[in-house]
Amino acid sequence: MHSKQLKALLAAIQTGDLSIDQGLERLRDLPFEDAGVALIDHHRALRQGVPETILGEGKTAEQIGAIVTRMAAKGSNVLVTRLSGEKAELLSKDGPAGEYDPLARTFALVQQPLEDLGRGPVAVVCAGTSDLPVAREAAVTARMFQNRVIEIADVGVAGLHRLLAHSKQLREAAVIIVVAGMEGALPSVVGGLVDVPVIAVPTSVGYGAAFGGVAALLGMLNSCAGGVTVVNIDNGFGAAFAATRINRRRDP
Repeated sequence: MHSKQLKALLAAIQTGDLSIDQGLERLRDLPFEDAGVALIDHHRALRQGVPETILGEGKTAEQIGAIVTRMAAKGSNVLVTRLSGEKAELLSKDGPAGEYDPLARTFALVQQPLEDLGRGPVAVVCAGTSDLPVAREAAVTARMFQNRVIEIADVGVAGLHRLLAHSKQLREAAVIIVVAGMEGALPSVVGGLVDVPVIAVPTSVGYGAAFGGVAALLGMLNSCAGGVTVVNIDNGFGAAFAATRINRRRDP
């Protein structure tokens, strides 16, 4: 339940359109719900501004389906990350109808309008095509968290003129997520061009000495550009969550 739903519920009780007992019944599972396979945190949208996200990795299709069904029954938007194609196929047969993105490995069920709540767009900048799965996870997550998203792909430092062709879009962004593997140089370049927060995401893309993304991670942590912060390897979701908190408009 998000804040608008709760306000509408309290207003209905105040006007008498809903009895106190009926309101109590609707609020009974507000803190969390025991779904057998998980304790679903329905209160998270009120505390953090976004609903709980389901990590598909490590869960069975049956477990994911049970959680998605319970969350959908509350009218929530539902996001599943790290969802394999096989599990997504099983989920589509037995669960609510949502959209599966095979590149991002995300499942998104939209039941509430995705109103733009940001101060400006979030730009997701991707160094190479091999980094796209992580960048797309960030883009899908940012949209589900009610940001307007600009996607800029394949603009790594091996051909810097490709990035500079998007200078106008970079300047328009309120927050920029930069996804890169190999040596992880792109966030430093972007950080030196803009005056907004830059969130760097190292990917596990690269040859042997890339050490599964550790080289990119260390390069980003040692960026010579000020204002660059770094999330974990391949963590597009975490970058989008951080960008949402930076970008979210606050009520006066």
